[in-house]
Amino acid sequence: MSNSISSPLLLSQSDSIESKQPPPPISLDETIEQCIGDFSCVQFLQAFLVSLALFFDAQQTFISVFTDVEPTWNCTQLGDESCNSASSDICQLSNNSWSWDFPLHTSIISEWGLECASSLVKGLPASSFFMGCLAGGFILATLADSSLGRKNMLFLSCLMMSISSLLTIFSPNVWIYSVLRFVNGFGRATIGTCAIVLSSELVGKKWRGQVGTIGFFCFALGFLSLPAIAYINRGSSWRTLYFWTSTPAFLYSILVLFFVCESPRWLFVQGRTEEAVLIIKSIASTNQNISRISFSNLCFERETRNNVDHLYTAIKILVEKNWSFRRLSVVMVAGFGMGMVYYGMPLGLGNLSFNVYLSVTLNALSELPSSMVTFFIIGKLNRRSSLLGFTILSGICSVMCIVAGKVSATLQIGLELVSFFSACTALDLMLIYTLELFPTCVRNSAISMLRQAVVLGGAISPVLVAAGRKNGFLSFGVFGLMIGICGLIVVSLPETRDRPISDTMDEEEYKFECDNIS
Repeated sequence: MSNSISSPLLLSQSDSIESKQPPPPISLDETIEQCIGDFSCVQFLQAFLVSLALFFDAQQTFISVFTDVEPTWNCTQLGDESCNSASSDICQLSNNSWSWDFPLHTSIISEWGLECASSLVKGLPASSFFMGCLAGGFILATLADSSLGRKNMLFLSCLMMSISSLLTIFSPNVWIYSVLRFVNGFGRATIGTCAIVLSSELVGKKWRGQVGTIGFFCFALGFLSLPAIAYINRGSSWRTLYFWTSTPAFLYSILVLFFVCESPRWLFVQGRTEEAVLIIKSIASTNQNISRISFSNLCFERETRNNVDHLYTAIKILVEKNWSFRRLSVVMVAGFGMGMVYYGMPLGLGNLSFNVYLSVTLNALSELPSSMVTFFIIGKLNRRSSLLGFTILSGICSVMCIVAGKVSATLQIGLELVSFFSACTALDLMLIYTLELFPTCVRNSAISMLRQAVVLGGAISPVLVAAGRKNGFLSFGVFGLMIGICGLIVVSLPETRDRPISDTMDEEEYKFECDNIS
C-alpha cells in the first residue's frame, strides 16, 4: 500500500524538480529573433536610413569621372592644316590656335592647365583617393568592432567624407586637391562596411539578405545621380559638383547621429545589455514584454579567451584561429578578383570598339538589375554555388570580349555587360556571405578586409587597362582569368544559407566543430 502511494509522490516530486530546472541555453541570435518578431516598419526605416549612406558614398567614389575629365577642344583658326582636333597633339600647338569647347572652370585639367602634364600628375587625384581608401580601411576597420561601434563609426565616416568634399571646393591647385581627395577616400573607406553590417544586424535572419541588398540599390542610384547632377550643372565649375554632393552628405551624417539605432548585437557583446534591450523594444514588431531576463540564459554570453576592447584585437582574433584565418583568406582572394573586374571593366571601356559614352551609361545601369537579382536569389540559392556560377560566367564573358571585338562591336559590348553584371552580383553576394561567415565581435573587421581586397584589385586594374590598349588580353583576358580562378576557392567555405549567425568566436567555433563532426 505504501509503495503504491509513494510512487506517485516520487513522480510528482520528480516532475516538480524538473519543472524548476532552467531551460536549456539558447544563443543570442535566437533570443533576438524571438524578441524582434517579424519584419516591422521601424526595422525597414532603420535599414533604409543606414543604407542611404551608400548613395553618397557612390557619388564621392565616381565624381572624378566628371571633375577630372580632360575636356574636348577645337581649332580656332580656319584653314590651319597643322591643327586637327581629332589627331593633333594639343601640346605641339600654339596657344592661340586652339581653345576648349567649354569654360576653363568645368574641369581641373583645363582650369589648372594640366593638359600637357604627365599621366602621373593627371591621375594623382584619383590615385590619392584609392590610397586613402586603403589607408582608411586598415586604420579604421576595427573601430566599429571595438570602441566606437557601428553607428558612431558610420557617423564619423560620413562626416569626414562630407567635410573633406566640401573643403575640396576651395582647392587652389592639383596638389591640395589630391591631399583632400586622399582624406575623402580615408573617411569613406568604412561607410559601405558599417552600413551593410549595421542594417543586417537590426533584423532577423529571414530578412537579413534582402535588407543587405538595400545598400546595393542605394549605391547604384548614387552612381546614376552623378550624370544627372553633372548635366544640370553643365558649363558650371567642377567645384559645383562637390558642393551639390557634399552638402546633402553632411546633412545626412547629422540624421545618422540622431535617428539611427546602434546594433543590439554589438551592444550585448560589449556588455551593454540595458541599451540593447531598449533598442530591441523600439524596433520589435510586437509589443511583447522584453526584459533583461530574456537574456539571462544565453550560451556563449561573452568571449572566454579574447576581449575586443582594444583597437586591433579584432584583427588579431581573426588571424589567430585557424578556421577564421582560412575563411578570411578565401574571401579576400575572391574579393581581389572581383575588384579587378568591378573597377577595371568601366576603366577599360575606352579600349573597346564601341561608343564610350553609351557603354559607360549601360555599365552604370547594370548595377540596378544586379541588385535586384541579388535581392531575389539571396534567400533561395546557396551562397557557394551562386558565387561560383557568377564568377565563372563573368570570367568566360570577359575573355570572350577579346575575340568578339574582331566580329562585332555590339556582341563585344554585350559580353562586357554580362561580365560586369555577373561581377557586380558576385560582389553583392560575397558581402552578404561574409557577414554570415563571421561573428558579431569581428564581423565589421572581416568585411572591411574583404573591401580592402576589392579596392586593391581595383588599384591594380588601371595598369592592366593601359597595357590592354595594345594587347587586349592583358586587360580583359587577365580580368576574366583572375575572377574565374579566384572565384573557384569559395567552394572551401561553409554554407551559411538559413543558418543563424553567431555573436562570439566561441559560438562560431562550436558550430564549426559540430559541422565537421556531422
